[in-house]
Amino acid sequence: MTTGFQQTANIYLAPAVAGDFASTNPRQANVGPEGGFVASSSGVTVGCFAWIYTDGLSINSTGSGVPDGFVHRENNALITTYLAETSSTVAQGFPVAMFRTGDFFVKSTVGAAVKGNKAFAKLTDGTIQFAAAGATVSGFIETAFTCTRACLVNELAVMSL
Repeated sequence: MTTGFQQTANIYLAPAVAGDFASTNPRQANVGPEGGFVASSSGVTVGCFAWIYTDGLSINSTGSGVPDGFVHRENNALITTYLAETSSTVAQGFPVAMFRTGDFFVKSTVGAAVKGNKAFAKLTDGTIQFAAAGATVSGFIETAFTCTRACLVNELAVMSL
């Protein structure tokens, strides 16, 4: 069995991983069907927004309109790519926890996150970008979540609703 060779050694422990809860404040999950929600045929990315598929059972990382929720990290992502060392994709048919409210660690994929900005969901993959409320961001849609801890691009911010 081959494993990846360690590439870095951090001095400080990372505060979290994208998709982790950022607090113990009240949070609200989407109520799923009997047996719960499952990832769609293309899988679902942890730490991103997602949409409930038309069957009412499957969750997609792509969609139109405001996303139905945020995919929380529950260590259910699988490494299915040959020789890959990490993955944030929940494979088809595996259970998915999707939340409507709460405080979450997220990665800002484009630009820095500024405290007070709104979280925008990318319609093609559910990734997150922060911008001023009411802004028009091409390919993204504004959500009700707000940035409560700022960060630089590709670092962890906290968003809350």
